[in-house]
Amino acid sequence: MSDTSKVHTKLSVNVNKIATLRNARGGVIPSVTMSAERIQDYGAAGITVHPRPDARHITYQDVRDLKSIVHTEFNIEGYPTEEFIDLVLEVKPDQVTLVPDPPEVLTSCAGWDAIEKSAFLGEVISRFKSAGIRTSIFMDTASEGIKAAALTGTDRVELYTEDYAVNHRIVGAEAAVPYAKAAILAHSLGMGVNAGHDLDLSNLKDFALSVPYLDEVSIGHALISDALYLGMSNAVAKYISCLQPPSK
Repeated sequence: MSDTSKVHTKLSVNVNKIATLRNARGGVIPSVTMSAERIQDYGAAGITVHPRPDARHITYQDVRDLKSIVHTEFNIEGYPTEEFIDLVLEVKPDQVTLVPDPPEVLTSCAGWDAIEKSAFLGEVISRFKSAGIRTSIFMDTASEGIKAAALTGTDRVELYTEDYAVNHRIVGAEAAVPYAKAAILAHSLGMGVNAGHDLDLSNLKDFALSVPYLDEVSIGHALISDALYLGMSNAVAKYISCLQPPSK
């Protein structure tokens, strides 16, 4: 792997689960905004949210409230309904990540079919880019899909890593091979590379070491869960440590 493929990978922390805990009781505790402030203070390079129409975790008002709190990088994920598009254009985050799952799905479970949805994605991405918002789309590792993603005009792809997490338990770092190939292809086509879903302390280091051109990972459920045992500052530090290149 050449030196040019080694980038400083940023950690963006998804705070959805903070909102899930708050919503279970009602009220304002724990505070999503205070959590975002602390997470940034502890070294995270970004905050991610994924608002859904049923507001089962992050609400649209949370997104608006976080706009003035996030001083690192603000990433809003979601399926591009007109209501979601309007919210993103109002808030103007640093990045919007488009996911293919419809509103009723519990969690993301696949990347876009960028071949079938090319016209739809291209139109939505154009609207965001016209507003100066960096775009990323959730993708699997298949080369034809990555090539199709490039034709939509997206700035980045976010590689969907559930399969990696599952296979890592069996074969270790070898599970990252298709992701490394996809990252190299995406880079060659002029796109940045993000990744997320089921990355945790047991598999993140192998992924970061194996996948070149990795700009950012977005991690929520695992990191917030680890924070229950480790404390938030320690959890953030441990995840950041996994992203550091090995010492020479």
